[in-house]
Amino acid sequence: MPADTPTVLATSGGLRPGRRTRLELSGLVHHAVELSGCEGRSPRVVHLGTAGGDQRWFAAELSEAARVAGMAMEHLALLPMPSHDDVRGLLLGADVVWVGGGSVAGLLALWRLHGLAPVLEEAWRAGVVLAGVSAGSLCWHVGGPTDSFGPDLRLVTDALALLPYGNGVHYDSEEQRRPLVQRAVAAGDLPLTHCTDDGAGLVYRGTQLVEVVTDRPSARGYRVERDATGASPRAVETVLDARLLPQP
Repeated sequence: MPADTPTVLATSGGLRPGRRTRLELSGLVHHAVELSGCEGRSPRVVHLGTAGGDQRWFAAELSEAARVAGMAMEHLALLPMPSHDDVRGLLLGADVVWVGGGSVAGLLALWRLHGLAPVLEEAWRAGVVLAGVSAGSLCWHVGGPTDSFGPDLRLVTDALALLPYGNGVHYDSEEQRRPLVQRAVAAGDLPLTHCTDDGAGLVYRGTQLVEVVTDRPSARGYRVERDATGASPRAVETVLDARLLPQP
């Protein structure tokens, strides 16, 4: 059954080193399935690796990790051409759409070129859980800092905006991200922005942030908002406590 309301799980995680496989799916991916309401059968997860260049070797490793986790995973590649005839049917038939990391700028360009943006919005409204890591988190928001253009981070502000917020990923592990988020929010270049440490995820029901979850005890979420009451606008950061997920 689909989720009972449009749902997004936007993360800075999802994978961990495996025991018998190189990678395993962490509690964040399992939580995306839980949010979908799928019971009594293998969850259908569609992976979009657009941001990483649709690398077949990585798709194979994810398929292996999904098999170990008891999930049925399919991959929608756009390069060198779409890998499915019925892209809409594939996405609407999923319990979870998981979007991998990489270039969010490249992802957005290819999704728009192939008409995926309205299909993903339709799937979201139909109760398919939209989820992902890094670029797969930024894409659902208005935008946020990205290394799509080079090692010096820049803003992308033309993401899908299903969620009317900015987004900051890898907030605790990449030193440029926090100051760029705060400058952008203070300047009004980003709206109210939600950020995640590595291992944390933001759960949205509709467009409301309802919970921060994590598969790392130290990971947190953050709300960064603009305060224009003083002589110069500034960014105010609030730490959001996170619920530690059980490890599968």
